Amino acid sequence: MSSQTHDLRTHPLHLGLGAKAVAQPAFTGMEWYAAYTQRTAQDGTEGRLVSLYDFSDSWDSWEMHPAGDEVVLCLAGEMTVIQEYPDGRLHSEMLAAGQYIINPPGVWHTADVAQNATALFITAGAGTQHRPR
Repeated sequence: MSSQTHDLRTHPLHLGLGAKAVAQPAFTGMEWYAAYTQRTAQDGTEGRLVSLYDFSDSWDSWEMHPAGDEVVLCLAGEMTVIQEYPDGRLHSEMLAAGQYIINPPGVWHTADVAQNATALFITAGAGTQHRPR
């Protein structure tokens, strides 16, 4: 792999102000997000994290992004995204390869995966919150 080539599964991408695309260091776990927030703070809420994940199990938590929309694009397999709106209303959509859903700001979301699925995320990550499922 050349120094200009990266695997999105291990090295997320930051889209920042001025139409900049910046490869990020290897993802190491939840602590990685705190360092990412510090690295990209100059872009404020306009920055976007682009990441790719493979899933074989349903998510064990909910997450919510208060700063902006998140796009979830299913690339392979199927997954059901479950959204909980501030008024308590639940909405779920099954995504197949090529389909996407938008998680609006302030909407809690999680996903069920029956088999295997791969998804691309474009996230306004500032202030992201998590809670157990």
